[in-house]
Amino acid sequence: MSQDHSSFQSPFTWRYASPEMRAIWSEAHKRRLWRRIWVALAEAQADFGLVTAAQVADLQSHADQIDIARALQIEAEIKHDLMAEIKAFAEQCPIGGGIIHLGATSMDIEDNADALRMRDSLDLIRTRVKALLASFAAKIDEYADVPTMAFTHLQPAEPTTIGYRLAQYAQDLLIDLDELSHVRRGLKGKGFKGAVGTSASYIELLGSASQRDELETRVMLTLGLPAFNATTQTYPRKQDWLALNALAGLAQSLNKFAFDLRVLQSPPIGEWREPFGAKQVGSSAMPFKRNPINAEKIDSLARYLAQLPRVAWDDAAVSLLERTLDDSANRRLILPE
Repeated sequence: MSQDHSSFQSPFTWRYASPEMRAIWSEAHKRRLWRRIWVALAEAQADFGLVTAAQVADLQSHADQIDIARALQIEAEIKHDLMAEIKAFAEQCPIGGGIIHLGATSMDIEDNADALRMRDSLDLIRTRVKALLASFAAKIDEYADVPTMAFTHLQPAEPTTIGYRLAQYAQDLLIDLDELSHVRRGLKGKGFKGAVGTSASYIELLGSASQRDELETRVMLTLGLPAFNATTQTYPRKQDWLALNALAGLAQSLNKFAFDLRVLQSPPIGEWREPFGAKQVGSSAMPFKRNPINAEKIDSLARYLAQLPRVAWDDAAVSLLERTLDDSANRRLILPE
């Protein structure tokens, strides 16, 4: 993948993140999700006679034709990213363009899309954690009876086994997997409740609250996502905090394992060691060194991740009344990172 390094880019775009996670949080994927949600909304609205089948078909046929350059051009003029995407989409849809976003507010689209991205991200992470636990299990069996010195207060204490020490790391990861799975099961979207969560715009379009409920149910079934029963303009930001707490818990476990590895790789002990490539350079000034750079990177990124739940806490606690926008900019950072 080629990169333009003439301007700042987050290290997660090219150095640290996996290709799969980058794809989930890419600008193109976000806009495809927005369009998928608009199409699902229009399909349900067609069932209630609010829009025509031809209009829906027009949206469906252009849903994958993302034109970020055109959307950014429009955004530069109107200063609203989601409205810019609506206009870019509408330009491609001569029949259905006028019914995009009918009755909706921005967060009816964005919050549902974010919940879908969080769900996919947690699925990816849980798969990786399960693979890591399988690796730990194999090593626990392999080294179950291999003695080593245990340390308390960083002083030699009594013997233990390598397998038993590894089992402690695996146990922490199993707790993390359980918490990640719990958060994943509880993920919900905003649904379609309009500007302040009362669904007034949809009720006006459909004529009754019961039909509004049926519309939301149909769209959310299409998206494969449950909806919160009550929202403001956004879904409860506590959900972001819960997800980031679970991820910070995982980072905590990985941090301990990596830190212990660094201690055990130090020359006074020298029992564990990271792999070291044939052409790898240990230091620009001291090429004889074999630094535990992977463990150090894990600890460095875990330290950063541990701070993010605090930002999500503020987003939940300081979203005043039915919503203030001071969560918007930082969520573009804390959720993908």
